[in-house]
Amino acid sequence: MATETDRSRSRAGPSGGLAALDRSLYALFSRHADRSRHETDRRRYREAALSLGFDRYLARVYGVSWLVGLLSGVAVAVLALALPAEVTATVARFAHDGLPVLNRVDLPSAPRRPVAVVTGLLAFATAKHLVVRTGGRYLAWRASARRAGIERSLPGAVRYCRALATGSDDRRAMLRKVAERDAYGETAVAFRRVLNTAALTGSLNEGLRRTARDTPSRGVLSPFLLKFREHGSRGSDALEGYLSMESRMLSHRQERERQRAGDFLELLAELFVVLLVLPALLVVIVTVLSVLAPRLGRPIPTPLGTTTARALLVYASAGFVLAVGAGAALLVEQLRPPGQRSPSYDRPGGLGTLRAATANPASAALVCLPVAAGVAALGWWLDYHPANVLVVGYVAYGLPVGLVAVQRARRDDAKDREMRDFVHAVAGHVGLGIPFGEAVEKVATGSDLGPLEADVADLAVNLGLVTGPDDRDVRAAALERFVDRVGTPLAEQTVGLVTGALDVGADADAAFETLQAEIGRLYHERKALRSAMLVYVAVGWTTALLVVGIVVAVNLHVLDGFAQLSAVAESSRSIAIAPDAVQPERDRFRFYLVTQATMLACGWFAGTASRGRYEALLHSAALALVCYVVFAGAGMI
Repeated sequence: MATETDRSRSRAGPSGGLAALDRSLYALFSRHADRSRHETDRRRYREAALSLGFDRYLARVYGVSWLVGLLSGVAVAVLALALPAEVTATVARFAHDGLPVLNRVDLPSAPRRPVAVVTGLLAFATAKHLVVRTGGRYLAWRASARRAGIERSLPGAVRYCRALATGSDDRRAMLRKVAERDAYGETAVAFRRVLNTAALTGSLNEGLRRTARDTPSRGVLSPFLLKFREHGSRGSDALEGYLSMESRMLSHRQERERQRAGDFLELLAELFVVLLVLPALLVVIVTVLSVLAPRLGRPIPTPLGTTTARALLVYASAGFVLAVGAGAALLVEQLRPPGQRSPSYDRPGGLGTLRAATANPASAALVCLPVAAGVAALGWWLDYHPANVLVVGYVAYGLPVGLVAVQRARRDDAKDREMRDFVHAVAGHVGLGIPFGEAVEKVATGSDLGPLEADVADLAVNLGLVTGPDDRDVRAAALERFVDRVGTPLAEQTVGLVTGALDVGADADAAFETLQAEIGRLYHERKALRSAMLVYVAVGWTTALLVVGIVVAVNLHVLDGFAQLSAVAESSRSIAIAPDAVQPERDRFRFYLVTQATMLACGWFAGTASRGRYEALLHSAALALVCYVVFAGAGMI
């Protein structure tokens, strides 16, 4: 049966003109929520944490299923009536002759209208069932995405709780500090659910129990919450010891997951090379051997005009290569460890976008759009082929944006190096009993921190406004401003740990000891990941240059020979070869299109493996430029 929570959630629906439709769907189909066939969907719904009730969600799914089913049934029935009698007879004969038992029985020919009705009903039932199943699969996908997010962010959250536990045994305060930080992703969302449930029920233990029951992370977060409740009831020493042990166990588990992701990435790189080289080789082989297969050159009518099977194969290969490159780039980004994803940049508004274009990739991505459009228009005016107009426009866009991203990444790397030294220096002063603000001031005036020097000086000035040990708001605001000024993921992941720990009264030595371990671990992981990813950058570039070399060699040494063979066939009736199968100018340009698609795919893969989507623009634009220069310089386009 639907729970009371589901019923209360289901009252929240859309407003305006859609409200009546939503109420109608709820009245018609909400009864399905109580059926046993949707028990699995109900469990997935609790794990997916949607903002609307389960019964209302299911009512909408059933409403969409009826709409899609009716449209599919009508479309199939009309299509069955519109097809020529010869086509339907051929399909019926194929089904009769191919199905066992039926091919031994003589069946009378059925009238077209009853067949169309039966076919439409089957299409209606199939489409309706598929939509309902898709609604359930969507819940499973949401739950799986939440599970992955929790398992990525929980180790860092537990280490944060461990630092907080040195100063307070208030479990609500610990959970609230984690929930307030977006750096902990889905774990922060889960902790907010714990606090919200605790506020409704009046018991933190009940909030922990319910969240452990409903979380999709049954193997990681659920046992952590239950043990957190158990050890928290025993006292601060038991809780601190448990958090210390759990942080080590989760770190080991995360290391194993990282190793498995690295192994999968190696397999992905090998598959990527095969999938990108094969289409180019296939196009070369089909084009060269088309002199022996005249049917590949026969005209085929399409909605966009008449073409040939060989041309369709070329364009399909180019599209396939682009799809493989985009998919491989997305997988590489998803396989990065938590906290090591490519950074995202906020674009300032107004004229700030223009001023930040040389330092902010997000601003450069907007500012370079009209520049790229102008270069493409110039290419069109200079009578470039439309494909090359797109190439020069893409190069004019990708190169400057990618260069800005690389410059910003190098500056952030330099700040991260100095951040590690800054934390160690401050921790040394704090360990001698010097207050935190004075320790920062000493480091700011007595150390050379390179690109971090101005940010540390600003932090020292802001911490100087603290009037007493209880003035936590000013100190927290100063640290938050420092994180914003530095602007690197490492600063966001580490400095906030000190803020929360000092706010709850944690021991400064313990907080900075944890911070030093955390920043050292994250910096080491980032350097190791950078070194490992450079291998895949080399794979992308090597694959691209290999394809260019193969295609150029075929163009220079093979096409002309087969063109001469076709010319001989035209003057000799004894040779069964299509005389116009190979046209060097046409086929060279088709090779060029497939090669450019391969350059883009390899650049996306290499750039994403290096530093993310902005650098993917740089690598793909550079490879596209190399391809154009080679083909144009060799006189092949």
